[in-house]
Amino acid sequence: MQEFKGKVAVVTGAASGMGRGFAERFASEGMKVVLADVEKPALNTAVEELQRQGFDVIGQLTDVSQLAQVEALRDRTLKQYGKVHILCNNAGVVSHGATAIWDATMHDWEWVLGVNLWGVIHGVSTFLPIMIEQDEAGHVVNNSSVNGIMTGSGPVGPYQVSKFGVTRITEALYYDLARINSKVKCTLLCPGSVATNLDLGGRNRPSTLKDEHGAERQAKIEANSKAAYESHQSGGMAPSEVAEHVFNAIKAEQFYLITANPASLVRIKENVRVRMESILAERNLPLETTPR
Repeated sequence: MQEFKGKVAVVTGAASGMGRGFAERFASEGMKVVLADVEKPALNTAVEELQRQGFDVIGQLTDVSQLAQVEALRDRTLKQYGKVHILCNNAGVVSHGATAIWDATMHDWEWVLGVNLWGVIHGVSTFLPIMIEQDEAGHVVNNSSVNGIMTGSGPVGPYQVSKFGVTRITEALYYDLARINSKVKCTLLCPGSVATNLDLGGRNRPSTLKDEHGAERQAKIEANSKAAYESHQSGGMAPSEVAEHVFNAIKAEQFYLITANPASLVRIKENVRVRMESILAERNLPLETTPR
């Protein structure tokens, strides 16, 4: 995709973080942008700030875990702008507190898989038929994570599992689009640490999927969330930098995209190498792997 001015982009999780960065980057190219998010006040603020800068953007309150709301996002987009050229399935959440895979609650699984995995499924199934039918250059960016290509001995929970699912869905999408010689291409975005408020996403967790924890476990969850947030704020890549990498990947039709600082990128790729070599050799994974 080389022409952007006047084209239409849809970005989920667009009220803050990477989604906000994507929306701003696309808007700066003269694109019409639909910002979707589950957090109404933040969404309204993002839309108002971009509109004050003269950008042609609208907002749509959307819980991507709900198919009907993603369909409403599609309908609003088509009613307002008529077409869709770029789709960024970016919305994501993470749960903290589990110390082992069996320690995550059923509500943890439902919430995280509902947003991270089903959100992508809903986005692909709802928007791709339209984008393909348009027969115009277009692009889909699915936000996985380095946790969607790596292994390791750290706490593994619904977040990591969901991201491996996004990776596989996007690889399938890549082959399916090529098979029909579509003008729509796709990118699998695998960010490392990014300075967002992802780790504080519990504020938007539906009440029906919240657990009643004892004081000790609740304190641990809050401490883990805060520590992860502070770590990403201090050492993570700026969302605007990730957005620039994504924009360049769209222009280059680049499929795999890992965004991380140079030192982290070396560790990430070493982890991927160890995992892949273990698969090919059909041997056990080393119990000590490259740190995440």
